[in-house]
Order: sequence, then structure tokens, then C-alpha cells
Amino acid sequence: MKTLLLVKEIYAEGFRNLGHIIVKNFFKGFAVVSFVLFAMALYAFIYRLSTGFAFS
Repeated sequence: MKTLLLVKEIYAEGFRNLGHIIVKNFFKGFAVVSFVLFAMALYAFIYRLSTGFAFS
């Protein structure tokens, strides 16, 4: 019984902060994707300005 409790404690300790790590990495990835999309939109806008696109 003691061995089972030790295994349970090791398992719980190993996964205790896993949710925090997943959330932190998700927001890092979200920030990178957002920056890339913003850079693409800015590039497209500057390209249209430089080629004389008529904004009507």
C-alpha cells in the first residue's frame, strides 16, 4: 500500500504544473502568430501604397 501511495505522489508531482506550462507555451505561440499576421498585413498595406493602388 505504501508503494502505491508513493507512485501516486510521484505521478501527482510530475503533472502538477503541467497545465501552467501548456498555457504559457500556448500564449507564446499565439503572440508569435499574431505578430506574423500583423507584419503580413502591414507589408500588404505598404506594398499597395508603393504601387499606387487606388483606395476608393
